[in-house]
Amino acid sequence: MTTPQRKVRIGVQLQPQHADYANIRDAVVRAEDMGVDVIFNWDHFYPLYGEPEGKHFECWTMLAAWAEQTSNVEIGALVTCNSYRNPDLLADMARTVDHISGARLILGIGSGWFEKDYDNYGYEFGTAGQRLDALGEALPRIEKRFEELNPSPIRKIPVLIGGGGEKKTLKYVARHADIWHTFATGDELTRKIDVLRGHCDNESRDFSAIEISVGAGGRGRDGRTPEPPEVEGQPLLDAGATLFTMGMTGPDYDLSNVEPWLKWRDEVNANRR
Repeated sequence: MTTPQRKVRIGVQLQPQHADYANIRDAVVRAEDMGVDVIFNWDHFYPLYGEPEGKHFECWTMLAAWAEQTSNVEIGALVTCNSYRNPDLLADMARTVDHISGARLILGIGSGWFEKDYDNYGYEFGTAGQRLDALGEALPRIEKRFEELNPSPIRKIPVLIGGGGEKKTLKYVARHADIWHTFATGDELTRKIDVLRGHCDNESRDFSAIEISVGAGGRGRDGRTPEPPEVEGQPLLDAGATLFTMGMTGPDYDLSNVEPWLKWRDEVNANRR
């Protein structure tokens, strides 16, 4: 019997920068009405590009609001910074948003990298290796806290780990994640997937249980117009990716490029059994 192929999914990341919250709330409505599968934000305290001191909102309070506002779409952070919250507290927050949403939360998490956030909010930045080690220590604590919470999460909350480090990050993915997110493409993506397979073998983990998530919808070869999804998406799909996420920034959150990806998703899924 042939194993069914994983369905293609489309996500949007509504970056909580350079916008009033009314604009963000409206974008969430539009994205869900269009039929996207996942709406992400990100976990920073300042804009990552544009005016560095521009408008910006906090990640997890926003996710709780989205949980009440939406009905069908999955929601999550792409990604939560492990450094900013005690792991047991983060597990409790995730469990709470899981209940508010009716089991639609994805717990996206990474080791952190944006030094300005750390410096201005009083967190120790340390080294990349130290932050990765801290993530490795936090993930089992999060899993343990999920088991101890009353009430427990409605479902096994999917864990998404972002990052491409081949020695540590991909090992954590093999041990703990349901979804791996990367911005790698081409030969780099293929190599990292092979490395992840190796970690899964070492951890006695079924590689096929991990969804491969990639960034998509960027500027095309002309530097302006995005490539059609059948041009950009197909090579990523052939490599093994099935979750494709486009980033959108404020104040307007232009979702016009999402519609072709949704059409492509539906065409691909109609042929995947």
